[in-house]
Amino acid sequence: MKRPTLEAVAARAGVSRATVSRVVNGQPTVAPGIREVVMRAVEELGYVPNAAARTLVNQRTDSVALVVSESPTRVFSDDPMFSTVIRSASAELEAADKQVVLMLAGSARSHARVERYIAGGHVDGVMLFSMHGADPLPAAIARMRVPVVSYGRPAVPVDLPYVDNDNVGGAELAVRHLIDSGRRRIATIAGPQDMIGGQDRLTGYRNVMRGSDRRSIIAVGDFTRESGAVAMRQLLEDDPHLDAVFVANDLMAVGALQALRQAGRRVPDDVAVMGFDDIEAARYTEPPLTTVRQPIVEQAAAMVRLLLGLFSGGSTDPVILPTELVIRESV
Repeated sequence: MKRPTLEAVAARAGVSRATVSRVVNGQPTVAPGIREVVMRAVEELGYVPNAAARTLVNQRTDSVALVVSESPTRVFSDDPMFSTVIRSASAELEAADKQVVLMLAGSARSHARVERYIAGGHVDGVMLFSMHGADPLPAAIARMRVPVVSYGRPAVPVDLPYVDNDNVGGAELAVRHLIDSGRRRIATIAGPQDMIGGQDRLTGYRNVMRGSDRRSIIAVGDFTRESGAVAMRQLLEDDPHLDAVFVANDLMAVGALQALRQAGRRVPDDVAVMGFDDIEAARYTEPPLTTVRQPIVEQAAAMVRLLLGLFSGGSTDPVILPTELVIRESV
């Protein structure tokens, strides 16, 4: 069957093609009675507007790119951060009648592809997620003058609106709780230091340790379960008598718990473990993980709202969401 045309709808409704075009493009200059007649004809004929033609007329694609600067193996791994942000941002965009275009940019080649796509006018705006320090994309996209928002404060000196949570304050909450519970030798497994989340949570740890009579004991992971286990074994080797560890995300904390079990250390009797994120799995570790909740779903939704606001000249002020301590049984 041939696709119904604007002319066919106009003939069925008894109006001009220009009137039908104004109705289907949502323009307010059509009388309600005529609008009703046109929409009835649209429904009867099963007319679907031509998206490409509407883009030419409105200079709008109703699509938003979610650019994740990671490889496919990392994005589609067991780390729930990625699926939660993608799902939450997609739901918020769908509610606004927008389409999300997921783009992975974990290599120089994919960076070039993403830049070409955005420069080609295929999307109305861009959301950046999981950016690393040397990533050239934020600055490149900013130069295109496309509305863009970052999930997390950008690690590079570029002026972009962003949504983040209080990583420094959350880490300080965690370490103070360990001190208040009587722990003396408190280590940390920091996140990657080319990411703002990893940097800020290490800063929070250091802030509190500097104000106490305890020394800092630091290992660095990459936010994966495996790196948490490796870092925990390294910490035990460096200081066999440590009695607490603040881990910069829950997934690394799961790996740390496994390494402690293998080393014969009881949690929390011998070593207390504190995480960060409050992913669903934190409730089901053995023992259940005490952690810092960052509002991942709310942060993704706030990122979308900030971007949608930019489309109409809204605020570019950053949005910082609070964190909170979630007490379970690992401390």
